[in-house]
Amino acid sequence: MTQIAYQANVFVYAEAMDRITARIMHDNNNDNRILQRNMRVFLAEAKRNEDKLQRLQSLELMLIDADSMSDLIDMLLYKYQRGFALDAVSLVLADPHHEIRGVLEDEGINLDEHPQLDFNPELLAHFKTLFRSPLPQLGPYKTEHHQQLFRKQQNTLSSVAVLPLVRHEQIIGYLNLGSSDDRRYLNGTGTELLQRLAAIVAICIENTLNLERLKRTGLTDALTSLNNRRFFDQRILEEIERARRNGQSLSCLFIDIDYFKKFNDVHGHQTGDEVLREVAKQLDSHMRRSDVLARFGGEEFAILLCNTDKPAAEETAERLRAAIESSDLTSGGKLLHISISVGVTTAYPANSTLNNEQQAEQLIELSDEALLIAKRNGRNQVCTLLPPAP
Repeated sequence: MTQIAYQANVFVYAEAMDRITARIMHDNNNDNRILQRNMRVFLAEAKRNEDKLQRLQSLELMLIDADSMSDLIDMLLYKYQRGFALDAVSLVLADPHHEIRGVLEDEGINLDEHPQLDFNPELLAHFKTLFRSPLPQLGPYKTEHHQQLFRKQQNTLSSVAVLPLVRHEQIIGYLNLGSSDDRRYLNGTGTELLQRLAAIVAICIENTLNLERLKRTGLTDALTSLNNRRFFDQRILEEIERARRNGQSLSCLFIDIDYFKKFNDVHGHQTGDEVLREVAKQLDSHMRRSDVLARFGGEEFAILLCNTDKPAAEETAERLRAAIESSDLTSGGKLLHISISVGVTTAYPANSTLNNEQQAEQLIELSDEALLIAKRNGRNQVCTLLPPAP
């Protein structure tokens, strides 16, 4: 090979090596750019997940700290929706004995104002059949499956997450999340955090309900299972404040079982207890959920009729009197005739110069005085006294 040919070959080789090196560097740069881009996407996703986890942990702490059922419901239906930018949140709960509804109403919650909260047992049974798995169900919004869960919310949803709430291997409800983003809830993705949330929510609902049961143990009369005097004293102040704020009337009924001592003296205290339970059952069966019924002491009962004026209160009192009179009780083979006397009074707290405590004292005194008049006039009747004009 001549010197010139050798130099040419060297030149060609060097040129080829330069092209190869440039190609490698170009490919490496492309790979690096792809790697860097993927890394940025990964870090951004990790940051979003970290933020989501922190917000979820904050929500969990708030749920655990909730000291009332109304606070818990507020966090689930409203704060969670705002905090996680959801288009819809609904809650379906099992409540066969109306415990949760009773607690919420006692806390001043008007359930009609919260259509996202549902206690329909047929709806719950339907979704137990539809969503058989106790795990979160994620996927696209399907009208035939999800409309009933979000039927009272007008948002256009594209993806949903249905979270079964499970306690002691029983589904006690569903927390349902909806989004207009069709990629927000994809089947098989992100279920770990949602499953954890569902477990926390189920535990908090159970614990809050148990706490309310414990509270009510000290506010319930053991013999009749009605509210006791302590409960009544608390609620009358709450109802006076509510009536004052809403410009509504509030009526109070005092009820005494006629000749109750005779039942104890002639038939024995066990029969007297049966009479108390029978009267309590009859009174309770005629109450609205908004009314407050309590065993005030001995053979006396007290009732608060919310947003009830004098004519309606007198009509209620007369209906109760007639119901008790017709509810003869058989004890020991003997037919017992029971009757009651009722004292009625009605107030308009918004028009009164009395404070809530003074208003409560006046309502109790006037209805008790009206009851004494009914008894002096022959018993088994209704008597009404009204507060003096302000």
